[in-house]
Amino acid sequence: MRRLPVYLLIDTSGSMYGEPIESVKNGLQTLLSSLRQDPYALETAFLSVIEFNTQANQLVALTDLMSFQAPELKPQGVTALGEALTVLADKVNTEVKKTTLEEKGDWRPLVFIFSDGGATDDLQKGIDALKQTKTGIVVACAAGQHAKEEELRKITESVVKLDNADSKAITAFFEWVSASISTNSQKVESGDGEVSELSELPPPPPEINVVDLTKR
Repeated sequence: MRRLPVYLLIDTSGSMYGEPIESVKNGLQTLLSSLRQDPYALETAFLSVIEFNTQANQLVALTDLMSFQAPELKPQGVTALGEALTVLADKVNTEVKKTTLEEKGDWRPLVFIFSDGGATDDLQKGIDALKQTKTGIVVACAAGQHAKEEELRKITESVVKLDNADSKAITAFFEWVSASISTNSQKVESGDGEVSELSELPPPPPEINVVDLTKR
């Protein structure tokens, strides 16, 4: 079976304390509930969670939807986004099955990055590590007024923005992520290939603004 790996990189720095982190936890549960009702996603999607605060850690290795258990997220410290990208690159290289002469490997991973601030470490080092790996579409979400949109643009061309990091906006983001995973699962199951551009994902709800990269 060819798996569709999905990596969620979640900012758990101190600024996420309170409503934002509780909304992320609820969003993860909503995402799980929705995907578990989707036969295409159940067949192909595998989830991993990487958190980043003062350090970056993979909290959940790639896991099928029925076995997946949402991790405990505790906000603290600063924002090691660069290290999170390095961890992501390492996990993609070790967890995602590569295609061989004998069999086809996994689909290219979907990556969703959620951050409400800016990197406090060497972001470029992480970007360089990620460029050495093969991923599918990487979507970065700048959550709230203090998120560094311009940094996320360096990571990927697919950047979305939440004007507020409140419960309504964060919930909308995770519902959209769930719909995006379902769309990609259906595409790969039906043999249409993989999503490679933001325009191939479901239209985001009103709470989510797609960042226009021409306005630099």
